[in-house]
Amino acid sequence: MESKQEEILAGYRRARTDLDAWLTNATTADLHRKSNGTKWTNEELLFHMVFGYMIVRALLPLVHLISMLPAPVGRGFAAILNAGTRPFDVINYWGSRSAALYYNHRRMSRKLETTINAITRRLERENIRSLGRSMPFPDRWDPFFAPTMTI
Repeated sequence: MESKQEEILAGYRRARTDLDAWLTNATTADLHRKSNGTKWTNEELLFHMVFGYMIVRALLPLVHLISMLPAPVGRGFAAILNAGTRPFDVINYWGSRSAALYYNHRRMSRKLETTINAITRRLERENIRSLGRSMPFPDRWDPFFAPTMTI
């Protein structure tokens, strides 16, 4: 388990280092430029990546809960969420645009740091059994979501 946890923690450290480097090296014009492949600006896209960690932090207790329920409950929950993909996409887009106004280039690095610190503390309390807990996910919501995901 320790090697898996260290691998995860190394990924967190890399995310923090990468974000800090991007924010340090980006000009105001770079941050306000439209990103390639999205309708967001680069700053909004960077925040959306930070937001992903915020979502992970919020989902961990949900995975613990859903994993204790009968399997059809989790599958049904994921199916309902998948059915709401279109409204989710709109909320996800506008939510990230709006939130990036507050968690802009001056605040997002600190937000990522506090979020990762909280996730790290949670990870340190997990054991091999709890790390294996899983639940069905709405895999149409995000290309990084699989039909079933573990802690």
